[in-house]
Amino acid sequence: MTATASLTGELALAAEQVAALVHGQDPLGVAYSGGVDSAVLLALAARSLGTGRVCAIIGVSPSLPRSELDSALAVSAGLGVRTVTLSTHEGDRPEYRANGPDRCFHCKYELFERISADLVQREGLAAIAYGENADDARRTDRPGARAAAHFSVLRPLADAGVGKALVRRLAHALALPNADKPAAPCLASRIPHFAEVTPEKLGQVERAEQALRELGFRDLRIRHHGEVARIELPPHEIGRAVTPPLRDLVRNVVRANGFQFVAVDLAGIQSGAFTLPLVSVR
Repeated sequence: MTATASLTGELALAAEQVAALVHGQDPLGVAYSGGVDSAVLLALAARSLGTGRVCAIIGVSPSLPRSELDSALAVSAGLGVRTVTLSTHEGDRPEYRANGPDRCFHCKYELFERISADLVQREGLAAIAYGENADDARRTDRPGARAAAHFSVLRPLADAGVGKALVRRLAHALALPNADKPAAPCLASRIPHFAEVTPEKLGQVERAEQALRELGFRDLRIRHHGEVARIELPPHEIGRAVTPPLRDLVRNVVRANGFQFVAVDLAGIQSGAFTLPLVSVR
């Protein structure tokens, strides 16, 4: 991978617009999850400001799977950007544990507050940015954006009009290894709103999802409904999951992680399924 890859046409224009938005904002800290959005922002910032003038910041807590952390560290190392891990304690916040539709606000508030308190002065950072893209900026189920605005966190991709499809194209052009990585929302998103978020539930989901990945499923969610694990898969994977002999393996590895019942949702993967019905304007 390289942040200095040659870009042309629409990709070059997008990179120039992002560069203009971060110009003079160095050293820049990028709140970085290892997902494709924040990885593209990190690569473009390093390309514009120089790898030594950009710092990747990863918030580490029970809501981040270890596999996601390892993948994120590998991508930032490949870009030659220094990475700082920061322990966050959103689980200590009653509002986060209560798991209302504003849970992401409290999680992001914890992250940006800790960055401001622990890193900005120590690292001499001029600004913080995060990887919200233009499509997500238009969604109503992204309360974390309010926390970013409260701390004046920059959102160069969104302000440059870079949506998800363009993010993917940029990731390929920059040869990022996570260019095709499926979206990986935090583990707390697997718990229905108003059911308490606990480390035990997050650990259950993480272990069960990892077990399914080891069976060959790449894009998935396990929604935690108490004794019931509701598995969401891309529609083309559902048949495989419910056909013997794999069906019994799926059931057994999920039950081994503390669930009594295992269901496969015929609707497939549903982004924002818990939050959208509660925040959509009727």
